[in-house]
Amino acid sequence: MKLLDQVRRHMRTAHLAIRTERIYVSWIKRFLYHEKCLCGDWRHPSEMGSEEVNRFLTHLAVDRTVSASTQTQALSALLLLFRDVLQNDKLNIDAIRAKHPETMPVVLSISEVWRVMREIPFGANRVIAGMQYGSGMRLLESCRLRVKDVDFDRRQIIVRDGKGQKDRAVPLPRKVDDALRRHIKSARVMHEEDLDRGAGWVWMPYALAEKYPQAGRQFGWQYVFPGRNLRSDPRRDEVSVGMMKGPGRHHVHESTVQKCVKRAVERAQITKHASCHSFRHSFATHLLESGSDIRTIQELLGHKDVSTTMIYTHVSTIGATGVQSPLDAMG
Repeated sequence: MKLLDQVRRHMRTAHLAIRTERIYVSWIKRFLYHEKCLCGDWRHPSEMGSEEVNRFLTHLAVDRTVSASTQTQALSALLLLFRDVLQNDKLNIDAIRAKHPETMPVVLSISEVWRVMREIPFGANRVIAGMQYGSGMRLLESCRLRVKDVDFDRRQIIVRDGKGQKDRAVPLPRKVDDALRRHIKSARVMHEEDLDRGAGWVWMPYALAEKYPQAGRQFGWQYVFPGRNLRSDPRRDEVSVGMMKGPGRHHVHESTVQKCVKRAVERAQITKHASCHSFRHSFATHLLESGSDIRTIQELLGHKDVSTTMIYTHVSTIGATGVQSPLDAMG
């Protein structure tokens, strides 16, 4: 089996996301090409080790001046290649590391959130943006939401397989209730039409496609925000059989929502560098300002460590920026 096919198979066995798979494969290709340019010929990674890896990572930080997160991403890809696929446990990472910038999250005020929301046309994009601000979901978590995970009676949404492959429950905002019901009803009509055409499949997580062969056509497993076009499973290749057994619909692409929100921010004349993720930042900050416990906010956001959630204390009006300026105290 070819090297990159081995890498893909390992990542699929580990249930890594297809986006992660594509990114890691891309970094491995860039690493191999970098070594080819230096040595004048292609070399198999089994002939390489710490020297080559450190050289490539240093090149990214010094010559390409990439961000710390980008360099870490490349490092993760190479660690998977050498330690997991090639079983090389002698790798010693001693490269120049890019610095992590200390940045503050962009938080919108309640009035600014309302101004942006008004500029988003009615439809899926507005519902997704509303759920981000109303429940703190990540953009991709909102786009990937399945019908069965929306609980109108208990007023909650179950986020499946979030960051770190963890599930969590978040509140279902009443403001999006009616729009969400209409959208699910529309998705059902679309799904029934797909079934009549012999399609209607959806991607199933892990081995559920084999354990429940027909579950991929059940409405409960369908995405709340399906894409416009029918498609086949992007992983149906020579490495492994795709988990979609026939044509179906993937979820709406997150870039569609991002472009819509960007236009809405511009029309609302918001000068902050706001994006979809700003709704999630605003959700956490406004909860903190209303008296919610930091641990509760951590659970709602799905943060692994509370120190990640503590960043919102620096931008809330009850944190460091909440003190009265001595200039304003002057008579």
